[in-house]
Amino acid sequence: MRKKMIALALTSAFFMEQAVAAQPTLEEKLEILQQEIEALKVQMNNNQVAQSKSSTISLASDMPGYDASATGGKRFDYGQSPTVIGGYGEAIYNNYRDSSVKDQADLRRFVLFFGHKFNDRLRFNSELEIEHSWIEGGEGGEVAMEQAYLEYAISDKINTRAGLMLMPIGITNETHEPPTFYGVERNQVESLIIPSTWRELGLSAQGEALPGLEYNVGISTSLNAGKFKKPENGLRESRTAGGEAAANDLGFFGALNYRGVPGLLVGGSVFSGNTGQDGASNAALKGVAARVTLWDLHANYTVGGLDLQALYARGTMNDADKVSAATGVVAPKSLYGWYTQAAYHVWKKGDFDVAPFIRYERYNTQASVADGYASDPLNNETVTTMGVNFKLHPQVVLKADIQNFKTDNKKDRYNLGIGYMF
Repeated sequence: MRKKMIALALTSAFFMEQAVAAQPTLEEKLEILQQEIEALKVQMNNNQVAQSKSSTISLASDMPGYDASATGGKRFDYGQSPTVIGGYGEAIYNNYRDSSVKDQADLRRFVLFFGHKFNDRLRFNSELEIEHSWIEGGEGGEVAMEQAYLEYAISDKINTRAGLMLMPIGITNETHEPPTFYGVERNQVESLIIPSTWRELGLSAQGEALPGLEYNVGISTSLNAGKFKKPENGLRESRTAGGEAAANDLGFFGALNYRGVPGLLVGGSVFSGNTGQDGASNAALKGVAARVTLWDLHANYTVGGLDLQALYARGTMNDADKVSAATGVVAPKSLYGWYTQAAYHVWKKGDFDVAPFIRYERYNTQASVADGYASDPLNNETVTTMGVNFKLHPQVVLKADIQNFKTDNKKDRYNLGIGYMF
């Protein structure tokens, strides 16, 4: 009996010693604690990013590395990485009803994002775009910088930018990645009345003036009336895109957007600047102001499976008679356009999302012209677009639609497209 008790005591002592030996040391405990703290930091950051994206309207909420709501206007979200790389692109097929118009398939855009965060306040953001897939001997497509600017956050409420930046006018000019808009082609109003994609060199400040109310103001290079060529394209050819841009005349811009209600965006913007550029591109415009003022009001509301969007834009050009005489084409004294759009998500499963839509547009790129000049009635157009967006993933979309042009029905067509962003 005594031997059994001794053996039992020795056995118990052995296991107690093993149990004590299995306890982590103080150093190991500190290491475990540190790991748990780091894991909590990562989780908290992920929660903050998710919360930020959930408050962003559906136009851009699906895009990683991108945040359209933080400080007003388009902004890249770096998360934990000091450097981000992303991109978007689209390929399009247009089939025209009129056999005299050439059908076309086009790798429309291939865009790469690149950005770097020097510290929590200072960043560099850029986008490099290739259009129409190739360039040879000065023909074909285009390689261009869509954005390239430095950004410095003075505070949580005030952000500043300097460099080549997108004008905060309308909706599409800043948010035009293919999965963020309905239809194969971008809407006509924000292509012809607001000349998207429109970027200028300049300085700007943006932030949140009041809860949910964002502002974006700045000074920039202006349009160049000496480059005005095609009235049917509105003011598109007058853009300088930051390439050896004439800077005799500058422009001012401002935008307000309210996002204080989940799913709602309501806003407006204005740009105004002289465009004569002291005859830099056309000597006949020396001393001509040719001020252009362009403004818009817009709204987007997402509720349940319904997406609603509307925009009205209007522009005026002073000295339209002098611009017309100098360029040899009839410049608009005024131009305007508006559209409404509705879409409904009829089926969602996993990443799949099917959303039919309809869009109705009215615009006139020569709503009025100077005395002694005549506008082209073909520039007074009504467009109805019906189709469907089918997302294979929130960042990858297949599109199909039919477009009917009431005035110039040679443009009637059906379109197919694919698009992505990452």
